[in-house]
This record gives sequence, structure tokens and C-alpha cells, in this order.
Amino acid sequence: MKKYILNKKSRIDQKKIDKLKKYDVATIYEAQGKIGLINDQIKPIDRNQFVCGSAVTVECFAGDNLMIHAAIEVCKPNDVLVITTIGESKHGMIGELIIKALIERKVQGVVIDAGVRDVAEIRELGFPIWSRAIHSQGTTKSRGGWVNSSVICGGEKINPGDIIMADDDGVVRISKEDIDEVNELANARMEKEEKTKEKIKNQELSLDFYNLRKVLEEEQVIYYEE
Repeated sequence: MKKYILNKKSRIDQKKIDKLKKYDVATIYEAQGKIGLINDQIKPIDRNQFVCGSAVTVECFAGDNLMIHAAIEVCKPNDVLVITTIGESKHGMIGELIIKALIERKVQGVVIDAGVRDVAEIRELGFPIWSRAIHSQGTTKSRGGWVNSSVICGGEKINPGDIIMADDDGVVRISKEDIDEVNELANARMEKEEKTKEKIKNQELSLDFYNLRKVLEEEQVIYYEE
């Protein structure tokens, strides 16, 4: 397969992406039918971080970050850089200098199925990263790969231009073709949750409003009194 860099000049309308920002990862995952969730090995390096933007994808060979440097040129404001490797890697594929370059490009954050380093400095910069590992092992810059190809990151297929949302609970992908539908489904779920919160406030029991007593009975769960 030919190695390439695809400079995607078009992005989904930012207003559509901004509508998603009032939701969280769990809401989006549930609303779109419990799909799109990246596995839990990819975790935030700091707390209280949130990103939601178009994916620029990078596929590198394990231990080589040449294509990450190439991707910096392709990134536009509000993008989320999604990085994966051919061969498992926990190398520190990105560090403080790459992050400072991404900040200058106004990139929102990074999701990387490999390692990062210079974590103290990156936390000080306040730049959001979700990674598989934190490790100081360095990389080479000698092997070509792909920028803006379809990739598998954390077990999930991500196409360039898909929407990536990430928060303390993890990372979820929203297909670029489904953004309008997902917005509607997420809004409906939020409205339903508001009604549930009102029931809880009124001291109604979830056993009742979720009709779970029937399930307990079917499972032959017995109540005892002391």
C-alpha cells in the first residue's frame, strides 16, 4: 500500500460540532446505540479535560514518529489528532515540543494508541491527551506512514473527519455521516435523563420507575427481614 499524506481541506460545519459539546462521552455512546467507544486502555493523562472535533488520523510504525511531524502541517484549528501504530508501541511518541507545535496550530487535543512523555510539562500547558501509556522511551524519525487514512485506534475504526469526543470517561467516535442524527438522539436522551432526575428528587425509587421489581422476581431474588 502506498504511503501518503492527505490534506483534507474541508471539515464538517463547526456549528454542528459545537452542538455536540453540551453532551458527554457516555451520553453519546448510549445515544448512538452503544457503539463508537474506544477501549479503556486509552486514558486521559489529566482530569477535567474535554475535546470534541474533527479527526486528523495518523498511522505510524511502532517507535517512529515521522508521520506525526508530517501531520502537524495538515492540522487545522479545532481538530483532534488521532494517532495509531503498526505494531504495539508504548514509546513516548509525542512530548512537549510536538504539543507546543499543535497548540500553535490550535489543535484541541490528541488521542494516541501508544505512549507519551514530558507529561508534567504537558499538564502545565493544559493540553488534553488520551494515551495508552506514559513512557520516556524515545523514537526514530525514519519510516513513512499515513496521514488521513482510515485507522484502528483502541479497537475502533476511525475515518479522517469523523468526530472525536473525549472526557474523563474515555473516548467515543461519531461517524461524520451520522452527526445530525446523533445530535437528535443525544438531545432526546438528555431530556429523558432530566425527567429521571426529577423522579429521584421526588424520592421515587429506580426499582419502580425502571420496572425492576419484575426482574428481581423473575431472577427469584428473595427479600428477608431481620
